[in-house]
Amino acid sequence: MSQPFAKLPAWADYGLLPLINLIVAFFVAGLVVLLVGESPIDAAVLMVKGAFGSGDGVGYTLYYATNFIFTGLCVAVAFHCGLFNIGGEGQAYIGGLGVAVVGLGLGNVLPWWITFPLAIIASGLVGALWALIPAWLQAKRGSHVVITTIMFNFIAASIMVYLLVGYLKASGTQAPETRVFGDGGQLPGLGWLLGLIGLNMRSAPLNISFLLALVAAFLVWVLIWRTKLGYEIRTMGYSPKAARYAGISEVRIIVITMMISGALAGMMALNPIMGAQHRVQLDFVAGAGFVGIAVALMGRSHPAGIVLAAILFGMLYQGGAEIAFDMPNISRDMIVIIQGLVILFAGALEHMFRPTLLRILQRVARVKSQPTPAVAAEGGQ
Repeated sequence: MSQPFAKLPAWADYGLLPLINLIVAFFVAGLVVLLVGESPIDAAVLMVKGAFGSGDGVGYTLYYATNFIFTGLCVAVAFHCGLFNIGGEGQAYIGGLGVAVVGLGLGNVLPWWITFPLAIIASGLVGALWALIPAWLQAKRGSHVVITTIMFNFIAASIMVYLLVGYLKASGTQAPETRVFGDGGQLPGLGWLLGLIGLNMRSAPLNISFLLALVAAFLVWVLIWRTKLGYEIRTMGYSPKAARYAGISEVRIIVITMMISGALAGMMALNPIMGAQHRVQLDFVAGAGFVGIAVALMGRSHPAGIVLAAILFGMLYQGGAEIAFDMPNISRDMIVIIQGLVILFAGALEHMFRPTLLRILQRVARVKSQPTPAVAAEGGQ
């Protein structure tokens, strides 16, 4: 995706600038904590301890991060094509239907290691098909993908409410949710993995979909930077005119990119449905589609950066709950404010410090390129 300012060196663009945004966000958040009469340092210690100080803390942090990796990759793939897919929330929500079909239909028949691949295909396919309609409207009719994907978020939510209340609801209950899946529809946890590093995970819902998210991040890297299709996607994102001049079909690339993006969002449903709840409930996405936008921006649309940014937001979710519990003056709403500040500086204001940083780096480069007095004197002789 094209940048509004001159390009920074890779180490500054992917490392230093996000770090500056993060430091400023936490500084402002610290002022908010200070205003309510609590110590920002104590709050920061509690947040880190709550997120990484125990096996369950790490498990919950990585569980939340799994959702954000999928939705961050969803946004990033579209970014590379110059598209702003803001519909990850709805695509993940409707992707839950694919998981439900597999979990309800085969959970009592097949083992998890067979239903899991089938659920991956089903959730990805449903999410891709849900993204296909806005993609086609953008490519063929010129409808702006931001508007259509926002609309489809609400449509997806309405469809899921209708189905859960009217058709998928478990018999004998008033709760708008499906019945609990059989053992074949439940994913194994990753407590053994944390046990390798000496952490005991008791109740956290971390499951093997976290490993799937890491595989998806690697495959997205391969797609975007190591394939012909990825080159076409990036070309379309940098310059649609140049892409058309090179013979790249704009309609084909937009549709394919959005379907890949939607498939990644749809697979996010695997984590909460098969990995934690073992059934489909209302609002299981819980805003992860929108957090994915900030994750993609902070991670500079690179899979490695997205994984790190997702873990950061997982820390904010899990560590924030610890702060709200141990610091009475900091309510859950205050935690949302802190999360919002990080999203603000990492997302909406991500380029605020870019011009200043660029000028500083250019000035440093000019100073380094100037000859020292001794060298200048030798040149004069």
